[in-house]
Amino acid sequence: MKNLFIIFVLIISFNVSAKALQIGWELWFPYQYRNSQQDLVGLDFEILNTILAKTDYKVAYTELPWKRHLHYIKIGQLDVAMGASYNEERLRYAMFSQAYRQETVNLFVKKGTVKAIKLNSLSDLINSEYMIGIESGYYYGEEYQALMKKSEFREHISEVVDIEENVTLLMQGHIDGFLVDPATIKAFSKKYQMNDEFEQHTLSIYQSAIHFMFSKASVSPETVQTIDNIITDLKASGELDTIIQKWQTMQ
Repeated sequence: MKNLFIIFVLIISFNVSAKALQIGWELWFPYQYRNSQQDLVGLDFEILNTILAKTDYKVAYTELPWKRHLHYIKIGQLDVAMGASYNEERLRYAMFSQAYRQETVNLFVKKGTVKAIKLNSLSDLINSEYMIGIESGYYYGEEYQALMKKSEFREHISEVVDIEENVTLLMQGHIDGFLVDPATIKAFSKKYQMNDEFEQHTLSIYQSAIHFMFSKASVSPETVQTIDNIITDLKASGELDTIIQKWQTMQ
């Protein structure tokens, strides 16, 4: 009977350690995308895969829009989100790793139009004729969040699913610019041979540390601590910086 109990415990332990982490992702150059061989690649993928290679966790990746991804993290249908900004609203349903990279968001406009778009602050949009594109579900900082509570600000915001839609709207003249990470627009421009189409506006938007985000409904604090410990080791060894610099060079 004792031997049967030990076997039962071992089976349970194996199943727990072998449980696949359900991880969502969204097309986001140069962080998360498929290459020409249809492999999942990008800075976020390489960092996360490097971390998970040092654990017993299996993974299952699901592609889906970011807004739905956040909902699935909230209800525990997905376990992990990459490339997440920390904020109080998300803290109600998610846990965060320590930061593993930095992110900056800027306003990008058609090349040659920076001087014509006279914005010194986000709040200047309220009394302007400009329309700015954003991606649904993304966090653009505390100032942006506060302004979005005002209907007169929201009237100047165009919400779409991804950068491709924002680029299309900009080129067709439906918006005057869009908010995006400079690394993302650089990689996008290179991929689609649009290097001379955009330029960065002087308006300051947002800069933040980026984390892995874990569902409180489906992930244990011990799992988050395990990931955190490995990130600490990767930082100390310089391996994390090496991965980031490699992708910066590739852009």
